[in-house]
Amino acid sequence: MRPQPRRALRIALAAALVAAPLTVAATSAAQAAPAPAVQLKGVGLDDPHKKDIAMQLVSSAENSSLDWKAQYKYIEDIKDGRGYTAGIIGFCSGTGDMLELVEHYTDLKPGNVLAKYLPALKKVNGTDSHAGLGSAFERDWATAAKDTVFQQAQNDERDRVYFNPAVKQAKADGLRGLGQFAYYDAIVMHGPGNSSDSFGGIRAAAMKKAKTPAQGGDEAAYIKAFLDARKVVMKKEEAHSDTSRVDTEQTVFLNAKNFDLNPPLKWKVYGDSYAINS
Repeated sequence: MRPQPRRALRIALAAALVAAPLTVAATSAAQAAPAPAVQLKGVGLDDPHKKDIAMQLVSSAENSSLDWKAQYKYIEDIKDGRGYTAGIIGFCSGTGDMLELVEHYTDLKPGNVLAKYLPALKKVNGTDSHAGLGSAFERDWATAAKDTVFQQAQNDERDRVYFNPAVKQAKADGLRGLGQFAYYDAIVMHGPGNSSDSFGGIRAAAMKKAKTPAQGGDEAAYIKAFLDARKVVMKKEEAHSDTSRVDTEQTVFLNAKNFDLNPPLKWKVYGDSYAINS
């Protein structure tokens, strides 16, 4: 496992998470999705099988493994200033999404093994501190990860904060499976929001270069513009400067015109080869 690229930074996520449930919003009326519904061909990323493929693709970059379900128990401080990073999507103690995850888990199962850490998680939110957490919290996280209720809570928060907003916006933009995945992978790494270094900012930059299919643009040209805009943001931070998850993963699928993200899929991330055959 590679500590540096294993988990993504969440740009300015803490404030957004504290405020309200997150949605992906356009930065102006010109960037908003057109009102008419877009009729998409193929199966969307929210199809259960395609969603599992998406999780494997992300896990190959985040965890150097296709076994994304093994990551419920993952917890580590990767020294990125976000405190602990943990779980299937890299929930961080310093950015608010870990706090909201444990709150959701406690709503589903009061008195769970992590509930006692809620006061500490509230105090460390916005910092890299481990105060009130530490090795005991790490052990209890691993214990909780065996609980199917906690696994469901992680799935729920992944969907609420990252997956559902990304796929919804991609569909509104007229993008099929590959474009939906490009949005999802970007929101996982860069976080929701509309700052220049977040998902919304990347989308806005792409739309200045190419029209979305919903706007009458070419799907391949728009996805390329989006990936190019994302790489610009990735290269601004040392932890993201290796852009192989774009260059030797998503661009490979784009060059093959595999817009529906259909297996077999073969790609590389950080030099390692992966394949999904069915």
